[in-house]
Amino acid sequence: MAEARGEPPKANSNLAVRIASAVVAAPILVGLLYEGPPWSFYILALSASLVGAWELFNMTHAGDRPSQTIGVAMTAVASLAMWFWGSDVRILATLVLFVPLLGPLLTLFSIGDMKTAALRACAMGFGPLFIGIPLTALALLRKDLPDGAGYVVVAILFAWFSDTGGYFAGRFFGKHKLYEAVSPKKTMEGAVGGLVGSVFAAVLAHAWFLPSLSLIRGIVLALVAGALGQAGDLGESLLKRSTGIKDSGAIVPGHGGILDRVDALLVTSAVTYAYSLWFLR
Repeated sequence: MAEARGEPPKANSNLAVRIASAVVAAPILVGLLYEGPPWSFYILALSASLVGAWELFNMTHAGDRPSQTIGVAMTAVASLAMWFWGSDVRILATLVLFVPLLGPLLTLFSIGDMKTAALRACAMGFGPLFIGIPLTALALLRKDLPDGAGYVVVAILFAWFSDTGGYFAGRFFGKHKLYEAVSPKKTMEGAVGGLVGSVFAAVLAHAWFLPSLSLIRGIVLALVAGALGQAGDLGESLLKRSTGIKDSGAIVPGHGGILDRVDALLVTSAVTYAYSLWFLR
């Protein structure tokens, strides 16, 4: 989530690039969701997962190309298993049990600097699930629900509107730091603005394209997804700060890397998918 006060012209120019990127991306997303077959949107989700995994393992396993490749491959396997057999509890249990175990086991074959071995072992164990599963859950929403495309859009809007509300609330009203040790520019006022943005997304969805999402449930879902999405944003900032990285990559103009763009979406998609499992099946 970007958030600042008194931005210089360079930051305003960066905002313009971000808006232009969104204008280009939005029609592609809508076209794949509403016009394309479910697998076409999954290909997009899988591609984003693999790029995000590559960025993550570049941060945690800098210079270790074999481990980076293994991490991306594990992410692909987790995503494909979720897509093809996500309704089979045995497959999900196997993923949850064995992917984390592979982290420290695989690290034994490439110990490297002992001071960072624990970080790399944990990253290898949680990274494939952390990135591959939530984005695949978006594609499953599209495939499994009659109005799944609308739920995918609302999960995306929770992240986008939270980011936008947080940006402008922080820029114009931000005074109190939210978590300075992790993200110095974020403020409490920006966090409140982010929640307002998420609630607005729920109201918009109910009134426009997703009437099956009741207003009360939508607002509750927005508050949970918005709050946890902001925590996901902070979590990615923590990863970058702890590894000395400013941006996870440079693939998205004005946004940095894929992880910089989907840090909150990883959480809002997981929350929305969990909501669908408990209340829509």
